[in-house]
Amino acid sequence: MMYDALLIVSFGGPEGMEEVMPFLENVVRGRNVPRERLLGVAHHYEMFGGASPINQQNRDLIAALKEELRAHGPALPIYWGNRNWHPLLADTLREMASDGIKNALAFVTSAYSSFSSCRQYQQNIAEAQTAVGVDAPRVEKLRAFFNHPLFIEANVDRIRVALSQIGVADHLAFTAHSIPETMAANCEYAPQLEETGRLIAGELRVDNWKIVYQSRSGSPSQPWLGPDICDHLRQLHSDDVRNVVIAPIGFVSDHMEVVYDLDVEARQLAEELGINVVRAATAGTHPSFVKMIRELILERVDNAPARFLGSRGVAHSVCPVDCCLAGS
Repeated sequence: MMYDALLIVSFGGPEGMEEVMPFLENVVRGRNVPRERLLGVAHHYEMFGGASPINQQNRDLIAALKEELRAHGPALPIYWGNRNWHPLLADTLREMASDGIKNALAFVTSAYSSFSSCRQYQQNIAEAQTAVGVDAPRVEKLRAFFNHPLFIEANVDRIRVALSQIGVADHLAFTAHSIPETMAANCEYAPQLEETGRLIAGELRVDNWKIVYQSRSGSPSQPWLGPDICDHLRQLHSDDVRNVVIAPIGFVSDHMEVVYDLDVEARQLAEELGINVVRAATAGTHPSFVKMIRELILERVDNAPARFLGSRGVAHSVCPVDCCLAGS
């Protein structure tokens, strides 16, 4: 297969207060979410002027990736489409069709396999193709990269910076977005996170670490993956742990759930508990992360060997029909 473009696919986010409620309504469309809940989340955005950092981080990533491909190839134009806010996927696919793009690779800004981080994006792409019609380009998603050596390297470097800032860290808390337990039962999300955490901790020679979760939503009666980062901080306090690095390895870039849930909510709790917390940066535009995207492209364009660390092997490129289902 000859590919003639790369499509960056992400979640999207508002860039001003006037965009916040329309964005949130897009996120929850088809779900019975009370308006009061949306207004509460909108307040989180209000604290930051209504702007999520995710769109600018994607622009920065695209700029870095363009330079990487210009310098080393392959020479693919890069497009960008979001699930929930502009540039929306359907609009981007229309632009690609107008430019004559026929076959594209998609890099989804999530390292792990789950309904919301993999299958749902594939559904979003299919829906956008349907909206565009017969001229829509074919789009094939690049594989999950939770154990790619360069993803591990980028996170290790980010955490080393945080460790240097805190002096002596008693504990390393890896965070990821929580998902319902019924969803987790249908995918490799939690085991992949454990593997990523183990690989990073091994490189850092850190023994006291744990995968914890953040940003849960939905009905309180529905079990979600835990423990929550705030509950974990309370437990660390009871265990007399006082110096903690939080590393959001479940995310590849900052967005509102990282900067609010960790930099505001978790930090405020840590201060109340007397815990010294430093939050590591996400992979973002770390040079190793940018190089990793190029390597994933070369796996498909040139049949380059797929690199990985650990025992879980390489994530599949073509998803089986029964993987990463939403759950009940």
